[in-house]
Amino acid sequence: MTFVGLRRYLLVSRVIVRMSSSKFSYEEAVKKLNLLQSNKSTIEQIRKDIKLGQKCTNIEDMEKYLHRTGVTLSMLDQLSVIHVAGTKGKGSTSAMCESVLRYHGYKTGFYSSPHLVAVRERIRLNGCIVDKETFSKHFHDVYDRLYASQSYEGDMPKYFAFLTVLAYNVFLKEKVDVAIVEVGIGGVVDYTNVLRKVPVVGITALGLDHTSILGTTLPEIAEAKAGIMKTGCEAYTVQQPTDAMEVLERVANHVQCSLHVVPDYKTYTFENGLKLQLPVEIEAYCLNASLAIQLAHAWMRKNKTHILNNTINISNGICEKESKENSVIRKLPNKTIKGLSGCKWPGRYQVIETEYSTFYLDGAHTKESMEICAQWFEHNSRCQDKSLIFSATGDRDAEVLLTPLKFVNFKKVYFVIPTAFKEISDKNDNYSIMEYRDLIARCQKNEEAWNRLQENGKRSKVTILECVSDALSCIKQNNESKSVLITGSLHLVGAALSIIDPNLGEN
Repeated sequence: MTFVGLRRYLLVSRVIVRMSSSKFSYEEAVKKLNLLQSNKSTIEQIRKDIKLGQKCTNIEDMEKYLHRTGVTLSMLDQLSVIHVAGTKGKGSTSAMCESVLRYHGYKTGFYSSPHLVAVRERIRLNGCIVDKETFSKHFHDVYDRLYASQSYEGDMPKYFAFLTVLAYNVFLKEKVDVAIVEVGIGGVVDYTNVLRKVPVVGITALGLDHTSILGTTLPEIAEAKAGIMKTGCEAYTVQQPTDAMEVLERVANHVQCSLHVVPDYKTYTFENGLKLQLPVEIEAYCLNASLAIQLAHAWMRKNKTHILNNTINISNGICEKESKENSVIRKLPNKTIKGLSGCKWPGRYQVIETEYSTFYLDGAHTKESMEICAQWFEHNSRCQDKSLIFSATGDRDAEVLLTPLKFVNFKKVYFVIPTAFKEISDKNDNYSIMEYRDLIARCQKNEEAWNRLQENGKRSKVTILECVSDALSCIKQNNESKSVLITGSLHLVGAALSIIDPNLGEN
């Protein structure tokens, strides 16, 4: 270390000690986090860079942020990660994978996004959301180091980037055996992709989403998602459209990693005659379960080999050669079955019974996932008195999302701003700095799209409301519906859960 570097290090250390001398609350941590630039602004900046032909520097930025918190890439290499990208189902796939590994006795870390009720949901240890004290301790340590080492005012990571830096710090300091990391957007330039060595990679079902960033065709999107593949890793995917699969195979060959297509979950056999009982018995969820099985067992094979056979050339659990025949498990042990059955993933195909209505919540936000959501709702809700609470975020086409729902006979439709209540402080986990007029304008566009989709004179009664609690109040006070579907955005589902099931963040 140079004299200048040593001087800088000592200065930063003194500042950190001084800043950390007083205890900060969880609420203060959330407030500081909310003051960082929003994901919306970050996404808009990426779009501008693409239009101007400028290189995205996400990965380089992440390396610098990590280094400022004391984490070098060599240190990060020691974190054994299962990295999961895709358009549909990457959250539930990651959750099931984590549950399987935990039931097998491994200490797990899990990083996902977005959160539903509390930001702490994004970072889990051994399947549990980190408690407020643990989150606050790690948050302020990381924040203070970043703040003290700024080269200029405002030289701080944005919201998602900060949480990614925080997650990697937590997993390293808590010494997890394995971290399951869900990609935020895309893959190749996603902040999570600062990882250089990854033993196992998963690609869930692909579809058109975030097209202004990732591309307007399936092959372009496949190229972005495949960017998480690393040399020597074991990559697994579900059956994809031909043009998307060709891209995945080409990238796998280029980086020299193996690529496997997971089997239909119905083809698995089980120890002791046990059956694979999933919390949700629908085709898409079963497909995700099969991918989760293969990811978890691929990592366990590599981890076991790493421990038991030091003669094989392995780095971070990566073996140079592995028999293709042994790369796909077919017979599931009891711990795997229990891990799948015991997995809980709120906000996806979730049903909650209340005194006044049954709520069906699903954070579907792509054309394909909304089609599945509509089928799931119709199959499970036998009630004729149905209502819809809907909101779409980002650059998503509301008409595309609403089209599968037009066949459901909703008597009432509520287009709402995806916040729990009208007034939200900057200390709230789901604080948003979006302009009110923009949010109301989005609701009005949703209403216009819905009206265009109505056929044969059929008309639902449509209401635009400023928050989710207003919609729930209408349904409860007027006894309007016994069956309510809440969908279109995970932000919306999270806002609803914070009212219907406010203890979610404490489970």
